[in-house]
Amino acid sequence: MSRRRDTSHTDPRREPDVLDPRARQLLRTLIGRYIQSGEPVGSQTLARHSGLDVSAATIRNILSDLEEAGLLSAPHTSAGRVPTAQGYRLFVDSLLQVRPLPDSELARLRGELPAGTGTQALLGSASELLSAMTRFVGVVSVPRREQFAFRRVDFVQVDNHRVLAILVFADNEVQNRIIQTRGTYAPGELEQVANYLNYHFAGRPVSEIRATLLRELRSARSEMEALLARSIELAEHVLAPDGDDMVLAGQTRLMGLQDLSDVDRLRELFEAFARKREILQLLERTVHAPGVRIFIGEETGLAPLEGMSLVTAPYGAGGQVLGVLGVIGPSRMAYDRVIPVVEAAAGALGQAFGRE
Repeated sequence: MSRRRDTSHTDPRREPDVLDPRARQLLRTLIGRYIQSGEPVGSQTLARHSGLDVSAATIRNILSDLEEAGLLSAPHTSAGRVPTAQGYRLFVDSLLQVRPLPDSELARLRGELPAGTGTQALLGSASELLSAMTRFVGVVSVPRREQFAFRRVDFVQVDNHRVLAILVFADNEVQNRIIQTRGTYAPGELEQVANYLNYHFAGRPVSEIRATLLRELRSARSEMEALLARSIELAEHVLAPDGDDMVLAGQTRLMGLQDLSDVDRLRELFEAFARKREILQLLERTVHAPGVRIFIGEETGLAPLEGMSLVTAPYGAGGQVLGVLGVIGPSRMAYDRVIPVVEAAAGALGQAFGRE
């Protein structure tokens, strides 16, 4: 399965010399066994499972070389070895064999991400599916509202200086916003502004509307100035960009993992999930990078994600990137399983938005 996996965050100065085929096979086997068992892997195990016709002594010498290269480490309590973050990076970039997701699981993704359910429902379903299919945390960044076409708006007066705006987008999402106005509006004026916005701007991206209103105000006849000025005041509030956000699912799945048995580490991780901001910024770094990207351990730049990995892919529709989705789990994850799930979920979510 061909795919693009970004390696730009790997420091080339830390890359080991090119490994010979025996070292590559031993490293691939060791990391595969460690991902499966979670236990340090010794030379006897590798002799049985690597498929190499070499002595245990030769294997130990190769392991020493791999450890010296920074790809493996030896826990003090065991004669076996475990991969380092650099070892995982080499494994993911050049040793991992990834197969496409089975047709049955592709059908599940497409079936559980139906069009017409609204953006929030789609994002919630996507994060839950990512978590359920990988047993880790599913995360999806929320598209910015200005990326969607405006369908219609209605205004309802709450009191002299507050107006309720009911905003409908082309993706069937409905938002209610309370607007604090500088002056007072009569019900007829609110209706006039809503009719003007709905007639002239339905079907256009939100990001264009305010600029167009300002341009029209500069060239407007005097009898239109009052309507345009009031339309601009209300549009500034009701069409303002939303704050960044993301949807997470499956955080509690991490509590049963042997890699995260330390209570303090779990608390730091859950606090990072609650804040969202740092993880969202990490997702935003990948929004314009095509294909799957993988951050391992310190590559995330976030202390709470030490010993964790993030696998991401952008999703979009109509040639426009809407956001990023991914999976957060321990670095000892089955990358050959997680990568195709993330890639397929991004495709299925984009298709669902495309049919909205």
